[in-house]
Amino acid sequence: MRTPLDRIRHALSFEVLALLIVVPLGAALFEMPMQDIGVVSAASAVIAVLWNMVYNHAFDLGLRRLTGTTLKRPLARIVHAVLFELGLLVVLMPLFAWYLGVTLWQALVMDVSLAAFYMTYALAFNWAYDRLFPLPEWSAPPTPR
Repeated sequence: MRTPLDRIRHALSFEVLALLIVVPLGAALFEMPMQDIGVVSAASAVIAVLWNMVYNHAFDLGLRRLTGTTLKRPLARIVHAVLFELGLLVVLMPLFAWYLGVTLWQALVMDVSLAAFYMTYALAFNWAYDRLFPLPEWSAPPTPR
């Protein structure tokens, strides 16, 4: 399992890189001021960092219980990304509607668009992160359960 400091490094690096991509892209795509998209994105990032740390720990515990390891195969990575984004959708959609002054439907469209980006981004980022910072258990032979 990853250490708390490693989880913090993971969550913060994930969100900072994402903000550098999503703020200008979101402002252009939704034709809204970059400042408004920036505020919503920054608030979303703080919420996502907290959710990221809790969710990833819980997912790893569940994965280890089910498979005996925290090593994520491609299907587990896809499930991981989809469930993470669904959890965020529930929290972020009302925030988008309120701050940006849009309807819940518009907020849903925006949130789903961003979720599609973030699912792809999360898949790529987490795969790269695991290659840059592998856990020792992944190179050891599996222990019998």
